[in-house]
Amino acid sequence: MSANTRDASVETKSSCPTLRFLTCGSVDDGKSTLVGRLLYERKLIFDDQLATLEKDSKKHGAVGEEIDFALLVDGLEAEREQGITIDVAYRYFSTEARAFIVADSPGHEQYTRNMATGASNADLAILLVDARKGLLTQTRRHATIASLLGIRHVVLAINKMDLVDYSQATFDRIVADFTHAASELHFASIAAIPISARYGDNVISLSDKMPWYSGPHLLSYLETVDVENAVADQAMRLPVQWVNRLQQDFRGYAGMLVSGRVSVGDEILVAASGRTSRVERIVAMDGDSTSAAAFDSVMLTLANEIDISRGDVLCHPKQRPDVADQFAAHIIWMSDEKLLPGRSYFMKINGRSLAGSVTEIKYKLDVDNNAHIATKTLSLNEIGFCNIALGSSVAVDPYDANRATGGFILIDRFTNATAGAGLIAFPLRRAKNIHLQAQLVSKAARSHIKHQQPAVLWFTGLSGAGKSTIANLVEMKLLARHAHTAMLDGDNIRHGLNKDLGFTDVDRVENIRRIGEVAKLMVDAGLIVLCAFISPFRAERQMARSLVSEGEFIEIFLDTPLDVCISRDPKGLYKKALAGEIKNFTGVDQTYELPTSPEMHVRFMNEKPEEIADRIIKELETRNVIHG
Repeated sequence: MSANTRDASVETKSSCPTLRFLTCGSVDDGKSTLVGRLLYERKLIFDDQLATLEKDSKKHGAVGEEIDFALLVDGLEAEREQGITIDVAYRYFSTEARAFIVADSPGHEQYTRNMATGASNADLAILLVDARKGLLTQTRRHATIASLLGIRHVVLAINKMDLVDYSQATFDRIVADFTHAASELHFASIAAIPISARYGDNVISLSDKMPWYSGPHLLSYLETVDVENAVADQAMRLPVQWVNRLQQDFRGYAGMLVSGRVSVGDEILVAASGRTSRVERIVAMDGDSTSAAAFDSVMLTLANEIDISRGDVLCHPKQRPDVADQFAAHIIWMSDEKLLPGRSYFMKINGRSLAGSVTEIKYKLDVDNNAHIATKTLSLNEIGFCNIALGSSVAVDPYDANRATGGFILIDRFTNATAGAGLIAFPLRRAKNIHLQAQLVSKAARSHIKHQQPAVLWFTGLSGAGKSTIANLVEMKLLARHAHTAMLDGDNIRHGLNKDLGFTDVDRVENIRRIGEVAKLMVDAGLIVLCAFISPFRAERQMARSLVSEGEFIEIFLDTPLDVCISRDPKGLYKKALAGEIKNFTGVDQTYELPTSPEMHVRFMNEKPEEIADRIIKELETRNVIHG
């Protein structure tokens, strides 16, 4: 460290635990300015940083000739140019009393997902409010997310008091409004502090401009607040991240102990399977240890070999988590694409990635008044309470009991982008009471007596593309070869199984989900199933594919131009849709998502229907679905 620093390091002498806190609130309420002011006042800025800050303040600053402390943490060029925070900026500093990790989160609504990321590891939230504006919808949204993500301590920092003449009445009104709004958010403590981040009032020392305020200044409160959550005293949980087989006679299970304690000799249980053993060794970075506690990264070896793999959760036998494939959870939706019940997503939880879907949205939260609103979808930044089903069981805890094993993310299967963050409330009882029944007759046996390989022929394309026409011709040719088939056609299914569904995005997703499940049952019966559906969404076509075994799903894309489909219009639907008489009609006011890699790409313009059907039959011969 050079001699010309502004005392940029302060030794921490206290044993007080590190405080992880988040700054949040609506846009332009002063979050970054507050963090910058804290660092400046504690002399934690190097001289060259200060010189750069003064230069940038003249170029990008929003406070005239003064230093714009927000620029100290708004590091991205786009942030400086726009005067906003986009990403979460992390800063580390310490005082003689305590060490701090600060997550400065963005205030803009479109970056709410970033705020949730910062909140997921915070012990305390500083919720800033512009004294001139009071509580805004984004302020309430951030408070709700902080509560859902397990933050139990809040500092209500009412900022820009200098712009309201340091009015006690203004301060009292905002405190009363927030106290009422937070009555159902279950915060353990709320400390209201009037500040001016720009001028440093009540930030690291009490201001003489607000003699009516008798509480602590902000830094003093942060240094002394008790946020100990006793993670080490919670039930022991170790999600396995890696199975180490470096030597033939060595098998270690590595991961971070997310809660509780473990010692050599303890009995250990694999949550999902119920298998037990005893801890033989605890291997840490600096050698063997007799015990470990929450947040230690360790490798356990056990007294006997049992089946354990990545994603399994190790626990003490008397503290076993729930194991379920269905549960209820709050979901914070983070995607521009709406959450549609029935759509398949990847869920990441406890180091595992598995298929899952929202089966029902019970309600969404109105962040302004905490009311429950009926809905069929969730849009960007909305918070819903949902039922979720997984492809297999997983060990889970309620998020209130364990933030590590009770939280998950949903990932879009096509873009691999994070679509939502989830907080488990409780497993659903039916998850424990429903079991798969073993069958004595297998799919292979059923298909063997039919002399064919079961398969799903999935015909997709616009209305009028020729799906039903081609599917019927193919089935006739299969029948002539004595093949055992079943036909599932869009219009026919909606007269029976799916007659309760409309044509909204949600209903279309459910329509294809049901068809996929029926097709799977027919494949299990050894049949060749012909499915003729527009199926406009890639995600649902992929879902249907995932239900059957590799090679059993053959996607046939009938690529007929829209103008040709309109000219055919065998049912007069395009005419009605173009006249506005039919809503949500694919190709007119609803998008058709083109297949990316179908097994067969048929351009109907270049061939006759009979020729296309013959080509499909040859493809089935090539794939040994039927014999030539």
